[in-house]
Amino acid sequence: MTTKKTVLVVEDDAAIRRGLVDSLQFAGYTVIACSCGQEGQQVATSAQLDLAILDVMLPKRTGFEILAEVRKARPLLPVILVTARGAEQDRVHGLQTGADDYVVKPFSSKELLARVAAVLRRSAERPSDVARVVVAGRSIDFERREVVRPDQSRVLLSEREVELLRYLVQNRGRAISRNELLEKVWGLPGGDSGSRAVDMHIVNLRDKLADPSAQPEVLLTVRGKGYMLADGGAP
Repeated sequence: MTTKKTVLVVEDDAAIRRGLVDSLQFAGYTVIACSCGQEGQQVATSAQLDLAILDVMLPKRTGFEILAEVRKARPLLPVILVTARGAEQDRVHGLQTGADDYVVKPFSSKELLARVAAVLRRSAERPSDVARVVVAGRSIDFERREVVRPDQSRVLLSEREVELLRYLVQNRGRAISRNELLEKVWGLPGGDSGSRAVDMHIVNLRDKLADPSAQPEVLLTVRGKGYMLADGGAP
């Protein structure tokens, strides 16, 4: 790395925290480590960071609570959740709250580093051919990472939401399967286990786009095939 990326690790288990710090530092990252949720939230909302890794079960403030505050203060900061709980409802809640990715304990340092690299790569390697599109009265600015809705209100997009929209724009005119989105946007092998994550991000995007789910005007559902962007967008 020519410029070191700074990663925040918030983990109350000392052994796991030390392992995460060592792995990230060995991979070339600058690491800030916190052991409790209250301290982690203060750092996450104020320090200069490129990525935050948050354990879900923390003393004083949970990872979900920290994530909610981060999204208010710094909606564009990539966040990875770490949890020992494998229940689908916890994963869905994390994605709904704005997590860019999650890993379930136990996990290998190799897996975590791959996910960290993937999230940061999506931030750094943005195609320059699409800067802004207008679809059904919604102006989507990829450089500013914001949407101007028909009522002229502005909403910021998360890292994952930007990449999901960008991929749909770049492939306008065809339906994109959930498996393809998981592979190309999430960087994960496609599979039914991840389809809920795609669906929940579409739900969140429709809300930000003021795109009615009953009769969507921007993000269309193609039965049996996946999702596609509506026609009529202009750079």
